[in-house]
Amino acid sequence: MPESIKKLSYFEGKIVPESEANINIKTHALQYGTTVFGGIRGYYDASSDNLYVFRILDHYKRLVNSTKIMQLQFTKTPEELRDITLDLLKQSGYRRNVYLRPFIYTSALQLSPRFHDVPTELAIYVLELDDYLDTKRGLTTMVSSWRRFDDTVIPTLSKVSGGYVNSALAKSEAVQNGYDEAIFLDGRGFVSEGSAENIFLVRDGKIITPSISSSLLEGITRRSVLQLAKDSGFEVIEREITRSELYIADEIFFSGTGVQIAWVSEVDKRKIGNGEMGPITKKLQSTFFDLVVGKNQNYKHWLTPVY
Repeated sequence: MPESIKKLSYFEGKIVPESEANINIKTHALQYGTTVFGGIRGYYDASSDNLYVFRILDHYKRLVNSTKIMQLQFTKTPEELRDITLDLLKQSGYRRNVYLRPFIYTSALQLSPRFHDVPTELAIYVLELDDYLDTKRGLTTMVSSWRRFDDTVIPTLSKVSGGYVNSALAKSEAVQNGYDEAIFLDGRGFVSEGSAENIFLVRDGKIITPSISSSLLEGITRRSVLQLAKDSGFEVIEREITRSELYIADEIFFSGTGVQIAWVSEVDKRKIGNGEMGPITKKLQSTFFDLVVGKNQNYKHWLTPVY
């Protein structure tokens, strides 16, 4: 790693070397998954020599909303979280693509699984990250035998770490069976999302995605794709999607902070469309990768420069 980069994290109210950001083995969140978290990307553009953080306030608004849903004691605002994050990145000195993981966790050293009346701490770490999944190669997928949990089981609009046991089961099942990714159905049998991504279908030129009533996380990249699609003149429909509709889609793609926009070539051994990236997916992916490095002035307001 170049000497100009410092491996730093935000931990217990200050920026410290990453090696010093450690929690006690008794920590409440470690025992019970009582943590809410976010995933935020920063994209480096060499031409402007700047690192752009994508929709940072939107991510932090969702994180703060997660604390409200889960009754976590937390008082920082999205703006304060943004400022902490920008300071962390400046002090770290990254000039490459990065992934930020902010999380708010119950920090007490005690037993009893609960959210109320338990103190919390904020931590943020930084990883170098380009592609999480290959965005050029078509992904093979399977419909998971595990169902996406219902909002009456765990709040689906809160990005709470305990709920990701569900995702881990689906992801392991898919990979161990030779696929790249899983697709969840909700408790009613309708398409919900991937193990950690939102999903979109294209049929007859229309873009279709499950509505939030299908137990999905309301993704920031999902919201961005919906806006990009509408701005590009595509008809966008949010509705229930049946499993069999996946098999006859012209195109399928995932969206998410980690996955960005990645296309699906196969679901349950059925080829999607002609097995190539479709024109609508290609257009949206190209537009997205341009805008995150500041090459599209129409979406500059989604980017926060670090330097």
